[in-house]
Amino acid sequence: MLKLGILGLGEGRSTISAALASSKYTLKTICDANEDMCRQRAKEFDFHQYTTNYQDMLDDPEIDVIAIYTPDHLHAEHVKLALQHGKHVVCTKPFIDDLSKANELLQISKQSGKKVFVGQSSRFFEPVKRQRKDFEAGLIGDLITIEGYYHADHRWFLEKGWSLKQSFKWLYGGLSHPTDFIRWYLPNIEEVMGYGMLSANGAKAGLKNQDTMHFIFKATDGRIARVSGAYTGPVQPVTRDSEMSCILRGTEGCSQADYMDLRYAVTTNTGEEQMITWEHKLKHYFRFEGKSHHAGEYQNYLEYFADSIHEGTVAYPDLKEGIGTIALLQAMDRSLSTGLPVRIDAILEEYQIAKEDLSSAG
Repeated sequence: MLKLGILGLGEGRSTISAALASSKYTLKTICDANEDMCRQRAKEFDFHQYTTNYQDMLDDPEIDVIAIYTPDHLHAEHVKLALQHGKHVVCTKPFIDDLSKANELLQISKQSGKKVFVGQSSRFFEPVKRQRKDFEAGLIGDLITIEGYYHADHRWFLEKGWSLKQSFKWLYGGLSHPTDFIRWYLPNIEEVMGYGMLSANGAKAGLKNQDTMHFIFKATDGRIARVSGAYTGPVQPVTRDSEMSCILRGTEGCSQADYMDLRYAVTTNTGEEQMITWEHKLKHYFRFEGKSHHAGEYQNYLEYFADSIHEGTVAYPDLKEGIGTIALLQAMDRSLSTGLPVRIDAILEEYQIAKEDLSSAG
């Protein structure tokens, strides 16, 4: 069993639950700069091995893996320190917020020989896992195009002070999920074009950046994809639509994986139409306050990462793929501000990131 340390106990709450329920990890230490948060989690999980000093976990020779759930601007430094101290790393998405640190992380990761895994949790939700399995089995033929969206009534976020800061962008906080689906199936995106706006609800609340966005992507092989996000208005009833979804349109079939609903639909290459649900797994995926945290996905990806460590395989999204996704998100961000198409190569060249250094695909 791998020994795990967790840094950042807000979002890390799900990972505490995941680790304690997993047969592949022993939770060794949890850490947060806020001691009240440490005490709260210690009481909640009856787990009392905590510290407010990250260095304590870094210096612990028993810890094999550190899982990082700190604010985005701290990810690069926290990942760097973990690698330098010989730890494997799980880092929540979005991976880093500053591509100027990408080359250093690539070099340190190579030198350390340790693995970095980016926690794109949506890939590890049951309908999305099934969709990927069916796709790889050729059930819908060759991929023609992919559509992703994340539409949610997140007006409750506007009550949080940090959401009204200039630094908060729904592009990274929300749209990064369906954008990751796009890169999962079309890793070679070369250009993106998008428009965004700040809705009346968002403007009234004091939101600084766009809360409504639509993007079109073009891959090097000519295939196209689209993504949309809207975050501060009502959504349809769940019986009609899910907040987030991934739709694959193939030469011989089509599939749709929903989130947060455990629902999947596919038209197979035989013309058979299937609708599959996993209501019996609700308690695995959602363990706190309805569907506010996602411990099941986190447990799934922690165990996937454990298997990759034991088997010597690559766990995707890895460091390279994580950096590539950030480059794509920054290209999307630039397109919003300029109103023009943006090539991904232009972003990589700006930060002197060599494309061959990112040549991994999951």
